[in-house]
Amino acid sequence: MARFPAEDDRHALAADCRRCPELAESRECISWGNGPLEADVVVVGEAPAAGDPDADEWRGGNLTGLAYTSRASGRKIRDLLSDAGFGHDDCYFTNAVKCHPPGNRDPTDAELANCRPYLVGEVETVAPRAVLPTGKHATRTVLALDDAELAGFLDSVLTVSESETLGVPVVPLLHPSYQEVWLSRLGYDRAEYVDAIAATVAEAAGDGPA
Repeated sequence: MARFPAEDDRHALAADCRRCPELAESRECISWGNGPLEADVVVVGEAPAAGDPDADEWRGGNLTGLAYTSRASGRKIRDLLSDAGFGHDDCYFTNAVKCHPPGNRDPTDAELANCRPYLVGEVETVAPRAVLPTGKHATRTVLALDDAELAGFLDSVLTVSESETLGVPVVPLLHPSYQEVWLSRLGYDRAEYVDAIAATVAEAAGDGPA
């Protein structure tokens, strides 16, 4: 079972941020990255959802101020990576956009660009073995750091690229909210997907085949 991050795991990069006026207006709080600063992998979500005030501690980043802490996506991605060998102490979780977009809409190109300096700062601080963007928007914003475009997201899943800006390999994963929808399209069941994540990240990080 995934462990909920402690408040001390939250790494706020600013006391406030108003780079995106619409996001600043719609959010409850900024959803900052969390996890150990010596983590093996940095996991990048897309943006915090609105959150569920009736949930227990897993209320979502918009309400907790901690990225990937929803009952659905947060616990699911943490459990998935733990099964792949990356447990609570191995992962730093953050988002491509740190604030909840109104109406749960997709983040805009401008919002993604405004948040990229925060993402670069997080990766430079953690210095992970790999960056794992989850979903189309997170993958697109990571690739944009090297002026690369995302042609087709599904084709990018578990396809390793090297980010010159970040200095680490990038391994895109499915967004946990859509994992079951797309796994069969990729030819995996969950157990096979877990094994593929473990093997791909190990090889990307220079550990050789798993």
